[in-house]
Amino acid sequence: MTTLIESEEHKSLREAVSAFARSHPRALGTDNRRFWQDAAKLGYIGVNLPEAYGGGGGGITELSLVLEEMGAAGNPLLMMIVSPAICGTVIARFGTEAQKREWLPALADGSRLMAFGITEPDAGSNSHRITTTARRDPASGDWLLTGRKVFVSGVDIADATLIVGRTEDARTGTLKPCLFIVPRDAEGFQRRPIAMELNAAEKQFELVLDDVRLPPDALVGDEDAGLLQLFAGLNPERVMTAAFAIGMGRYALTRAVEYARERTVWKAPIGAHQAIAHPLAQAHIDLELARLMMQKAAHLYDAGDDMGAGEAANMAKYAAGEACVKAVDQAVHTLGGNGLTREYGLAQLITASRVARIAPVSREMILNYVSHQTLGLPKSY
Repeated sequence: MTTLIESEEHKSLREAVSAFARSHPRALGTDNRRFWQDAAKLGYIGVNLPEAYGGGGGGITELSLVLEEMGAAGNPLLMMIVSPAICGTVIARFGTEAQKREWLPALADGSRLMAFGITEPDAGSNSHRITTTARRDPASGDWLLTGRKVFVSGVDIADATLIVGRTEDARTGTLKPCLFIVPRDAEGFQRRPIAMELNAAEKQFELVLDDVRLPPDALVGDEDAGLLQLFAGLNPERVMTAAFAIGMGRYALTRAVEYARERTVWKAPIGAHQAIAHPLAQAHIDLELARLMMQKAAHLYDAGDDMGAGEAANMAKYAAGEACVKAVDQAVHTLGGNGLTREYGLAQLITASRVARIAPVSREMILNYVSHQTLGLPKSY
């Protein structure tokens, strides 16, 4: 029943985060470093990280709740998907004691950020085509990392990037992804901003790694346990993307409902007309259903059921992405011409809402996953 009925503790957390987020100037499309640091001081950024390392001792359940409420208040923090959810989780589960001591307290208190690089220009959704390679320097034991990454969020504000590479012998056929912590000032580590038609505080970058030399302890976890470690970060990423989308959808829906209650063209507010009211009600239903699947995925992950969480996280991300796009579209349509003005701030969400459909994995790839993993249908690729 925990996935259906929130505890009083979670309800209180929702109320507190909502009040906090609403008390800050809207951060979408602006520098939100101050908002991040203020949230960290209250324990929101590191709520999922272990208490022994300065975190809140919660899980992805609590972290997704925080991000959803921030989004619903118009202040989503995209880097929460990356820094505490992906990188923090991977280091907490598989990092060395030294890596945990160095990174987790700093990620939790907001003093440091970490980005995540997996997508490559020629790999797309096929992680088996990752060509970023890591090889050992026989003389020193150092790692040498070479490759390219694209669509890496927040590299300019991150202190390091968790890079997904593969050991050189993986070229023979077996995928062995490995995770490396690459400091932002590492020699040979270059970044180039990607021009995006997206109004967001966090910028997107292409990375070039040209024989980036890393010490042996830059490797996170076991060189031979790559897929397990990788999906330990990717499942929370999908859950958090769902939270990001649900929060955005709720924000847009709230603005539309407020407008529909007040805007009067004939004799009654436009919200009295079913042509306006019913699509808004449907958007609300879709967002609530997506939230239920997101909560299920988060609970499964926090309970240690990685396999069950993988299925639910994909479904949650799919449902939330679709619900978000529909909610934003209906909100803009409800406001008519006003929905396209800067004053009401909804038009910029038209592009932003598509992010949850596309990233970190497309809806089509999720349908592929469900069709052959859940339904047992043959693969088409």
